[in-house]
Amino acid sequence: MSVYEKIKALGITLAAPATPAAAYVMHVQTGNLVFLSGHLSKQDDGTLWVGQLGKNITTEQGRAAARNIAIDLMGTLQQACGGDLTRVKRIVKVMSLVNSTPDYTEHHLVTNGASELLGAVFGDAGKHARSAFGVAQLPLGACVEIELIAEIE
Repeated sequence: MSVYEKIKALGITLAAPATPAAAYVMHVQTGNLVFLSGHLSKQDDGTLWVGQLGKNITTEQGRAAARNIAIDLMGTLQQACGGDLTRVKRIVKVMSLVNSTPDYTEHHLVTNGASELLGAVFGDAGKHARSAFGVAQLPLGACVEIELIAEIE
């Protein structure tokens, strides 16, 4: 099954990338590597998903937020690939920042929401190195922010 067939089977619609909210661009390519800027968590209705894990956001909600970010990241990656996700050779690295209380320890489970979706869409090419961090706050109060590095052809 192709990447696009998998996306369709999962009921996913890729949106155009967001406009940067500050002095940066959504993606930069150097050689065969594409670096995607951090994407903030959004709810299914497109509104910013605000909150803090361990306080007013559950791990399952955080996981859903991370999955939604992965969808947005694929939309940006598609733009970076000239509109063709079949050019993705490998998802190299995912870095996840989780807005959490000091005693929250399930950052890795939150980030699985993105990692598992990338694996489902890209197969073995979606298996990646990863970091997941807890942070005191994220821009606009978002509960999760994720950035990604991919190798393309």
